[in-house]
Amino acid sequence: MRYNYPAIFEQDTKGNYLVEFPDLEGCYTDGKNLTEALDNAKDVLNLVLWDMEERKNIIPAASMPNQIKISKDKFVTIISADTLAYRKIHDKKAVKKTLSIPRWLDTIATQKNINFSNVLQNALIKQLHLS
Repeated sequence: MRYNYPAIFEQDTKGNYLVEFPDLEGCYTDGKNLTEALDNAKDVLNLVLWDMEERKNIIPAASMPNQIKISKDKFVTIISADTLAYRKIHDKKAVKKTLSIPRWLDTIATQKNINFSNVLQNALIKQLHLS
């Protein structure tokens, strides 16, 4: 899934940036500079949304940036998240599945050194339109 959420950035007295997502409880991060804060904001947004998807929590609608009240020392920007892409990078744990195929098909595929796991993964990606 793809999302866009407003994030509030504030620079502290040491030059670090604090970042919070007003629409997502407990979703905040920081960075030593603006580039690091932006990278960390994208990471934490993906992580929090992924967790919410896994728990089947209701994901709140994003506020419009111009409706967020902030003081003059803060700014709002939109951060994008793609939880499917994030999962592909961070969720590589293999899951064992048991399946049945006709013996004749197993015999021929084994003779041709077919990797059953790769075939199933590729077929699922194609079937689910995830490529």
